Amino acid sequence: MRAARFHEYGGAESLVIEQAPDPHPGPGEIRVRVAAASVNPIDWKLRAGALHQLIPLELPAIPGRDGAGLVDEIGDGVQGVSIGDRVFGLGGVTGATAELLILSAWAHTPATWNDEQAAGAGLASVTAMRGLDALGPLAGRTLLVEGAAGGVGSAAVEIAVAQGATVIGTASERNHEFLTSLGAVPTTYGPGLAQRLTTLAPHGIDIVLDTAASGSLDDLVAITGDPKRVATVADHAGGQRLGTHVVNAENDSALLSAAAELGGQGRYTPRIEQAYPLERIADAHAHAERGRTRGKIVICI
Repeated sequence: MRAARFHEYGGAESLVIEQAPDPHPGPGEIRVRVAAASVNPIDWKLRAGALHQLIPLELPAIPGRDGAGLVDEIGDGVQGVSIGDRVFGLGGVTGATAELLILSAWAHTPATWNDEQAAGAGLASVTAMRGLDALGPLAGRTLLVEGAAGGVGSAAVEIAVAQGATVIGTASERNHEFLTSLGAVPTTYGPGLAQRLTTLAPHGIDIVLDTAASGSLDDLVAITGDPKRVATVADHAGGQRLGTHVVNAENDSALLSAAAELGGQGRYTPRIEQAYPLERIADAHAHAERGRTRGKIVICI
């Protein structure tokens, strides 16, 4: 199969397109012929070697955590899916940016999503939903999403709105119209946030989801008055220091199915900032590393 790989840790220019061995699913897994894969922060951090002590890789490695496509091989013990089904989901920490991908968690892609949107849904929706679940029921509560325009943040906004929350989202001013389109009340991040929120939410902020790791976690705890009313999916060290909920993504088919159900109802649509062909994966990684994206960056295979 054709795949993007890196043979040593380094910059985006270390990525090459080449032939790689075809993977095959084990028990409880499926293989998809990939239509598109997404680019997540962990992808370029792994490629750069920033996480090599925590997550050592066997090189050469194929970047990519999640993708979407058509099922073409099914492992032992798998039920509820057939050859040719459209699915999206999650595999290991690597492997997605290739013609073939092994998934250990998946859901059927709703007809309302194209392949790029499905590719952008896996890790973002699972991370957002686990963060929101940690905060308890959302209906009737006012939620602040820090970093609301990114892949996880934009997913969290739509999913929280669908569950009945009033959502305020922080982002740079160029993304405020985008946040409004998602159903959030936009504001800027940084100094003076507490004062701005007093105007936007005179009855106070009930709960906060941090997706940005921008160094604001102390301020977010102060805004709610209780670290257990704050969840972070991005600043694990800060969250452990302060006693907030600290959330990691998990390969959870139930959460993926819940996201797909919202997608089929038109209540959650993964937002794609830009799609790149496989041959331009280095450009896609460089784009992701610059940060402040509006939704997801995806690779079309």
